[in-house]
Amino acid sequence: MSDQVKSGWLGRLKAGLARSSQKITSGITDVFTKRKLDDAALEELEEILIQGDLGVATAARLSGSLAKTRFDQEVDPDEVKGALADEVATILEPVAKPLIVDSTRKPHVVLICGVNGSGKTTTIGKLAKQFRDEGRSVLLAAGDTFRAAAVEQLQIWGERSGVPVLARETGADAAGLAFDALKQAQAESTDVLMIDTAGRLQNRKDLMAELEKIIRVLKKLDETAPHDVLLVMDATIGQNAHSQVETFKDMVDVSGLVLTKLDGSAKGGVVVALADKFGIPVHAVGVGEGIDDLRPFEARAFARSLMGLEAIG
Repeated sequence: MSDQVKSGWLGRLKAGLARSSQKITSGITDVFTKRKLDDAALEELEEILIQGDLGVATAARLSGSLAKTRFDQEVDPDEVKGALADEVATILEPVAKPLIVDSTRKPHVVLICGVNGSGKTTTIGKLAKQFRDEGRSVLLAAGDTFRAAAVEQLQIWGERSGVPVLARETGADAAGLAFDALKQAQAESTDVLMIDTAGRLQNRKDLMAELEKIIRVLKKLDETAPHDVLLVMDATIGQNAHSQVETFKDMVDVSGLVLTKLDGSAKGGVVVALADKFGIPVHAVGVGEGIDDLRPFEARAFARSLMGLEAIG
């Protein structure tokens, strides 16, 4: 990434996390102006972090680490934000892993899951564009066959990204479509196959059966597929993200997360809570509608932006 593009993205990340950071930093400023870090202050800090969607366990961990080095000392808000940003980065660094395409596989199969409205289809389109920009060939499979709108949306993204989309009539068998897509991608030595899936959590048993069937038929053609199973989540759902991860982990072996709509959310802190609890790689975050607004997740830049500090590239 060029320095100019990088600084532009860091600026967008900070702006995108402004609502989340405002929630946390204004509380920290209120609590730590000319004040010692005593038990009462730590309790208030924990409460601020919980309200900032970092979750109870993570809030306790962060305030505990601050207490170890600064207990009973007078601290100023910037010192607290800096120390917390460092600690948040420590939590996030192990999960900040870009999505790596294995060039030895033709294709590298990526199964995309997530509830309807999470930004799944948009994420597929943006990833397809990124892979194309890297010079890779891509095939998209419109596996959410129950929603005509999802298929149409994927076809629009395919046109934008210059990527072919395999689709069937509404209500067609999603597993059959996935099978055909993999067969085609193998025949054409395509680099990446991305398969969209339905996200109807209210019919959880049906959805689980469908996802299991998709994986079963993929394995008939390539026993190592899918090579990645991405769960796309809307950051505005905050703590509900935990139950979504649990639910999809029960259905499929989720290998990575993508968090969308951080720019519309005051709940960006949930990313830290998810990293702390599940340790699943976070491949990318989205801070806007534009095709280039989905970027690899960078732990330190995110941590500093969340605490309202300049993101250092």
